[in-house]
Amino acid sequence: MYQLTTHACFDSAHFLSGYEGKCSNIHGHRWKLEVTVQNETLEQTGQMRGMLVDFGQLKDDIKKIADEFDHSFIIEEGTLKEKTVEALREEEFRMIFVHFRPTAENFAKYFYDRVKENGYDVKLVKVYETPNNMAAYGE
Repeated sequence: MYQLTTHACFDSAHFLSGYEGKCSNIHGHRWKLEVTVQNETLEQTGQMRGMLVDFGQLKDDIKKIADEFDHSFIIEEGTLKEKTVEALREEEFRMIFVHFRPTAENFAKYFYDRVKENGYDVKLVKVYETPNNMAAYGE
């Protein structure tokens, strides 16, 4: 099985609603999204001959997904009072609402699905919250 791995990073803030500990407070991370794609065969013809996928295209696609979250406040839907959301909107904060608790584990599955939707055979997605803490998802 041939595999390629690339990564992209983004900075954002989040909090874990209902969590008893420091992560219940708004805090930020330099998230690292690492994606491994795979295939049993390589391209046989044309400029892609001998390649699994074009590394440049893979890197661009992963960066595009990561950039959607860069410098944003990621919020689980329904966890903030509407008054708070309105105040943040008035201040023109960039908020992204997700339908899941914004943990590294849930992001790993979310990004796995997003990359797969782009047509890649995804083996594994790793999401690092810090250089030492990572969650992974693969099927």
